[in-house]
Amino acid sequence: MAAKTVSAGLEERWRDILSVHARTMCEIDRVLHPHGLGASDFEVLDILAAEAPAEGDLCRVQNLVGRVHLSQSALSRLIGRLDKEGLVERSVCAEDRRGVWVALTSKGRELHAEVLPLQRSALERMLNGARP
Repeated sequence: MAAKTVSAGLEERWRDILSVHARTMCEIDRVLHPHGLGASDFEVLDILAAEAPAEGDLCRVQNLVGRVHLSQSALSRLIGRLDKEGLVERSVCAEDRRGVWVALTSKGRELHAEVLPLQRSALERMLNGARP
């Protein structure tokens, strides 16, 4: 009987985490939508801003794969879209032709700086006291 109780408790905690995540992602999507971004778009820009803080700094796409909650193919499509919008630039790694570098453009840095307070405010609203 104790095993069922522990299992039920774990399932409930897991569902609570998923619920908080879903509500938070929806709220971030809502506040960023007027700026042409979604939550996943912002995550990529935010990681790039942290990983490659100076103009012209590069980050390997492979380094983003484990940090963004998207499949590798979905991440590649997202980066392709951000590239078309002029927010990032992609280049092939000279040492390993299979590798791809990505960097924030000036436009990407400006948009990231503009929406960063909106995203952080949404996180604070949604996660303040929402911990299961």
